[in-house]
Amino acid sequence: MTNTTIRTKLRSDELSCPSCVPKIESALMALPGVEKAEVKFATGRIEVDHDPALTDVAALVKSIAKSGYTAKPSAF
Repeated sequence: MTNTTIRTKLRSDELSCPSCVPKIESALMALPGVEKAEVKFATGRIEVDHDPALTDVAALVKSIAKSGYTAKPSAF
């Protein structure tokens, strides 16, 4: 992570199969400022390292929604 990068934690309760993982990760990685996106199928946890000046939490959630899933911020 760079100095301007933060880690946002999200959770989705809709991950029904492992094929959901690359679909969501790809959608997140396409956003500007996203350096890393990791989806944990078994737990529904999503961690995204991103520059908040380029992509905010709302954009992350919207990107996941465009992939067909819902997500919300989480502290896990």
